Amino acid sequence: MKRTKILLDENDIPKKWYNIQADLKTPMDPPLHPQTRQPIGPDDLKAIFPMELIKQEVSRDRYISIPSEVREIYRIWRPSPLYRARRLEKALKTPAEIYYKWEGVSPAGSHKPNSAVAQAYYNKKAGIERLATETGAGQWGSALAFATQLFGLQCRVYMVKCSYEQKPYRRILMETWGAEVFPSPTTLTNAGRETLKKDPQTSGSLGISISEAVEDAATHDNTNYALGSVLNHVVLHQTVIGLELKKQFELMDKYPDIICGCVGGGSNFSGTSFPFVRDKIMGKKPDLKVVSVEPLACPSLTAGEYRYDYGDSVGLTPLLKMYTLGHDFVPSAIHAGGLRYHGDSPLLSKLTKEGYMDALAYTQQEIFEAAMLFAQTEGFIVAPESAHAVRAAIDFAKMCKKKNEKKIIVFSNSGHGHFDLAAYDAYLNHKIVNGEYKKPLIKTAQ
Repeated sequence: MKRTKILLDENDIPKKWYNIQADLKTPMDPPLHPQTRQPIGPDDLKAIFPMELIKQEVSRDRYISIPSEVREIYRIWRPSPLYRARRLEKALKTPAEIYYKWEGVSPAGSHKPNSAVAQAYYNKKAGIERLATETGAGQWGSALAFATQLFGLQCRVYMVKCSYEQKPYRRILMETWGAEVFPSPTTLTNAGRETLKKDPQTSGSLGISISEAVEDAATHDNTNYALGSVLNHVVLHQTVIGLELKKQFELMDKYPDIICGCVGGGSNFSGTSFPFVRDKIMGKKPDLKVVSVEPLACPSLTAGEYRYDYGDSVGLTPLLKMYTLGHDFVPSAIHAGGLRYHGDSPLLSKLTKEGYMDALAYTQQEIFEAAMLFAQTEGFIVAPESAHAVRAAIDFAKMCKKKNEKKIIVFSNSGHGHFDLAAYDAYLNHKIVNGEYKKPLIKTAQ
């Protein structure tokens, strides 16, 4: 039987998250205190995170139970479907099989609620009344606004200025779920005021918005900080994607040869790929190709340095060992706002450094060409971020055609582009600007 959509039952929603730290050959390099440069401990993080998330951040347990309250909310949209891209395969005339895990079915339209719901739950349990966060394209901000509404928490979102201006409907979505949304940098924080003093016309960056949100949380007793990517506990929550995906391939008695996904901070692709990367680490699937895909305008994995750096622009966060372009790097105002981050998940960075994962980078023109073909064959209009994964999958399928190889390609399709139609309009009217990467003077944080 030809299957186009591979579905799981609600009972198949994972009961535990997978923690790849348990299977690393060598332990993670610890985060360092921004002032002392010494490894941080739980007490250093209590001002902005609940203790349960701090424990998850450092845990070496292979599996961590998902609270029943979180799984109950997951049931609204999980398990998410796995699609066979038959029409795309036909258009490419490739012998490859192409699949995509579709996370656009969540209320917020992306993978982000997988962690937002969990973070809101743990903060509510800890007695927190309010969460502050950053958002690039608005996917994370809308997910957290959705989650905090469900748990009766207040939410303030510092949205990167260029995305705030490009994507008004994401702001409206957040406000519909009760969040306050401000274009960052703002005059509400010291970090924002200092940034505006240096560059009043700045387009903003995720690093700047993180600085503002962390400062907000640290200066309000009833407030914690919530992060949409990068940190270990966020990646952990996203493994519901990969655990479901593994089960879906088992139903077909298949296993992918190539896994790809877009990467800004790295949460969606880490969550998708890590249950498979474990097989590679264990030597079960040594030939598995795992590829991160990023914008050429912000190429942290393909052009950055692997070292300690701040997670934010001002230097309020712990120092993380990761691939980075420098914490004060401000990329071009590309439409894939969720991928405009100077660094990457320390876990994803470590696995890339050790050769378990690879990376590619594309221009805006290239990714929108792929998104258009995908929309015209598969029907879904994907977010500009997700279009990076589409581009890579198409290129791998073309390679299979050239070599006459019947490989199985799967990509993480992280969200819909319904609020990104202005970007599609720019492409259709030949107004897409690729954005340029000028190698910055990368400042060390040590």
